[in-house]
Amino acid sequence: MASAVPVPYHTLEESPNSRTIKIGDWEITARTNPISNASELDALQAAVGGIPLPEMTFGNNALELVHQPSGWRYGFGTEEALRGVKNGELEQGDGGVKVGYAEAWIKSRTGPSSQLPMPETVPTKPYDWTYTTVYSGHPFSSSPNTIDWTPADPENEKHAIPLAELTRHDPILFYAEIPLYEDELHDNGSSHLLVRIRVMPTCVFILSRFTLRVDNVLFRAYDTRIYHSFSSSPPLVLRETSGWEAPYDWVKKRLPRRDDLTPLTDPMWIAKILSEIPAEISQQAGAGTKWRGLGTRTDFAVLESQA
Repeated sequence: MASAVPVPYHTLEESPNSRTIKIGDWEITARTNPISNASELDALQAAVGGIPLPEMTFGNNALELVHQPSGWRYGFGTEEALRGVKNGELEQGDGGVKVGYAEAWIKSRTGPSSQLPMPETVPTKPYDWTYTTVYSGHPFSSSPNTIDWTPADPENEKHAIPLAELTRHDPILFYAEIPLYEDELHDNGSSHLLVRIRVMPTCVFILSRFTLRVDNVLFRAYDTRIYHSFSSSPPLVLRETSGWEAPYDWVKKRLPRRDDLTPLTDPMWIAKILSEIPAEISQQAGAGTKWRGLGTRTDFAVLESQA
């Protein structure tokens, strides 16, 4: 019988829109607020370069981690995530997606047989309408100490996130789900970014997941996993980023039941299927978009105490 994991001393603070845990050398705050109001959206849109914002934008949501001895501050926020969305003409590596029936749709409404007059059009500023981002968190500008992320050594077990530890039934001392944005893509699919954090007696684990579904075209996911063991000495932070992509039909064929399309709207199921598809498809060939986010990379950072 496995022995119980001792629970370290910690404190919890709560307000209507935020929760904070202080444990060991760390102070972690999760902020969850309603969808941004009109004035907040106007300010946010200006801050991210003027692109149209997602239908559901949670501009006041954030996750912040502070490591007291080093002064390192790192987090996830909506404005920073949207800055990662391509603003301008999509280029090689941006993973641009075209809706399969777009041209036919336009012709059906503007062709000779159409009863509708051709609409007047005005130039619009191009941007990535799928809101794809490879955002993996950011250091806070107020942090007195910056750290360098270094590629992990695949032969060093300390440079790998220990899945066995994360799947144990240890007590969860702190948990939060923090949505940053979501959009239905003009009824062509869905795009959303969600951050989850859990603090256990031995470690901190964060999963930031971007999920994209473009109906009849493709599925895409981009995960950022951040792990820190409280027992690491010197303090070590691991960051693993993974991008997957596959044609829509490749994923649809893996439905448990052909007559139930519900899993196609479940980000957890989508990510699971994408990770199970052979890597030469999901992390190399993808859906033919040549998206730069494909593949997996692990980095580590050492948090040195301030002198």
